[in-house]
This record gives sequence, structure tokens and C-alpha cells, in this order.
Amino acid sequence: MQIPIFTVDAFTNRPFSGNPAAVCLLENDLDEDLHQKIATEMNLSETAFIRKLHPGDDFTKSSCFGLRWFTPANEVPLCGHATLASAAVLFHIQKNTNSVLKFVTLSGELKARKVEDHIVLDLPLYLTYPQVLQEVEELLKAAVGDMIVQDLRYSPDTKKLLVRLSDAYERSLLEELQVNAQRFLSAENTGKVKGLILTLKGNSSGKHKGYDFYSRYFAPWYGVLEDPVTGSAHAVLSSYWSEQLGKKEMLAFQCSRRGGELKISLCNDGRVDIAGQIAVVLKGNLTF
Repeated sequence: MQIPIFTVDAFTNRPFSGNPAAVCLLENDLDEDLHQKIATEMNLSETAFIRKLHPGDDFTKSSCFGLRWFTPANEVPLCGHATLASAAVLFHIQKNTNSVLKFVTLSGELKARKVEDHIVLDLPLYLTYPQVLQEVEELLKAAVGDMIVQDLRYSPDTKKLLVRLSDAYERSLLEELQVNAQRFLSAENTGKVKGLILTLKGNSSGKHKGYDFYSRYFAPWYGVLEDPVTGSAHAVLSSYWSEQLGKKEMLAFQCSRRGGELKISLCNDGRVDIAGQIAVVLKGNLTF
């Protein structure tokens, strides 16, 4: 069997930065266990599988496809960067003729559209609620040691904990912070956290001016110690920072070693547009 496969760096316009995802184009249904085996083999934070919803569908002409995402360890309900990568494969490699693509996923129907040199994802917007410190004290200690935490929020829909560090800190501190995410697994004993976001307000002066906020994201519960650039985390961050800054249009930077930029626009329908650029770095076939 041969399956076309691509590696796409998402939320960047330069190869070897942003967040890499593998994208598989499925002409036919795949045995259920093979999805996970392929994702484990690719060993990227996400492997996406695009499938035709009807026998007569065509990767060049159809506008609606099924989409699933797998980490090396398990299937996940939402992945922004692998959706961006999937849309890029259809738009740029398959030369899909539609201006908007729809994906049927575990998180409902997602849309992707081309706007100049960006691809815009239409994602659900997830609200956050104040989180009691005592419940997650051990986890916080494992993540940030004795750094000052300015705000603590929880997103029940995504099981993500949002940790806002003090506005007194600079971006460089977030970038240089040494995090042993493996320790989160034993430190988190409530069972309710499946992703941890560290975030910092942007600085309106200095060499990095222009970014509204910064973040790093860790998901050892899904076998991903640190994710380079995370669309789903920004579906949580967008609602928080919009409320904090009083803005609906924002520019965000995820401060992983690879780094990535996200353009954010809150919609009036309880959703969020997250736009990014891409770089295709690998084209080939899986053979087995």
C-alpha cells in the first residue's frame, strides 16, 4: 500500500521553524490501528489524516473532507497547526480550486480559507474560568518554580490550564525557562489538566514590540512534552487575552525553540479566526 505523505511547517514562512505536522492523503479507508501506527512512526507532535467523505470526491475539486489528528501516543479532538498543514497540502500541492475548505472533525466542522499568503482557520473559541491555586499548586511548582503567577485560569472544554506570569517579566525569561514537562504527570493529581499554557503579556516597547502576548505550551499527557506552535491553545488564549486587553485583533508569538506567529481575529459568533503561514519541507509516500 502507498499513501502520499507530506511534512509541513505551520505558523511560519521559513522551513525548520514553526510547528511540523505530517499530512496523509487517504484515497481509501485505512484500518483503524494504522492511523496510530503511522503517527507513532512519524514521531511528530501531530499526524493528520485527510479522507474523502464520498466515493466520488476529489482532492482537487471537493470542498469538504474528513480530518483526524494523532499524536505519537493517541488521537486528539483538535489540532490547529495540523489543520493549517492539511489545508496547505490541499491548496498548494493538490491545487484545490475552492476558496474555502471544510473539515469534519471530532471538534465539529472546521473551515480553512486562503487570504493572500496566509491560511485562516475558523476554530471554536474556548472560555476560561478562575482556577483555585491550591488544586494545582504541585503542578505550578513543577512548571514555573517560584516565579510570580499573575493569573490562573482553567478551560473545562479543552482541559487546559492557563498560567499567566507576572507582567514584570520579559519575553526572554519565558523563552529561557527550563521546563521538565515529564514531571507534570506526577505533579497533576486532579485528573482534570491535559495541557498547560504559560503566557505573558506583550511588551509595547523594545525589540519585540508588536506582539500582544507570548506563550509556551506543554502536553505530556498526550505524549508531547512541548509543542512548538499550538492552534488549539490559542483558541483558549484568544478569549483570555481579548478580555484582558480589550482587543479582538491580536498578534501572538509562541516562544518555543522553533517559534511561530499567529494572527488572531475574534468573530461575533463565538469562534476565532487564527491565521498563519506555512512551509512544505517533505513530499513522499508511505509504503507498507
